[in-house]
Parts: sequence; C-alpha cells; structure tokens
Amino acid sequence: MMAGYSHTSRKHPRSRSRTRSRSGPDSATLGIIGVICAVAGFFVLGIILGPVAIVCGWLAMGRRWSGTRQVPALIAVVLGAIDTVLAIVWMAGTASPGGMMF
Repeated sequence: MMAGYSHTSRKHPRSRSRTRSRSGPDSATLGIIGVICAVAGFFVLGIILGPVAIVCGWLAMGRRWSGTRQVPALIAVVLGAIDTVLAIVWMAGTASPGGMMF
C-alpha cells in the first residue's frame, strides 16, 4: 500500500489560497495598475485609460462594494470615473460648432 494514497495521510484538504489559480495579478497589483492608468489618463487618452482604471480597481476590490476595500483599488475606481467623465466632456466641447471648449 502506498502512503500517499491513504485517507489518513492528510487530515485537512488544501486551503482555498493554495488551490486558487495564480495565473493573473493579485488584487494589490491590480489596484496599483488602476491608479497608474487613472493618473496617466488625466494627461493622455483619458477616454481609454479611465475605463481601464475602473475595471482594474473593480477587479482589485473583488468585484463587490461591500466588505474591506484596498485604498488603491478605491482610488483607481474614483479617479477612473472622473477621468472618463472629463474625457467625455472634453470630446463634447470640441465637437461643438465653435470647436473650443472654453
């Protein structure tokens, strides 16, 4: 009889953290990536980087609003939303007949 296949060799099954897939970035990394995208979106390509920041922040928060949140993830969502709104306002302002926002 092999020792590795008996039922008494391991009392507890693997924990969730050990069996979870490690193929993607963790939540702290996603939060930081979201903040970087949000800050960069204020200067260039806000219409693209804003939603990217929102998605990264949302995934870093675990796709839920309740419970504990990481600060970078929340900052990424808020700044990404501001980024997106400002980009839409800027595009609507340049599409007006005057061609200038201010």
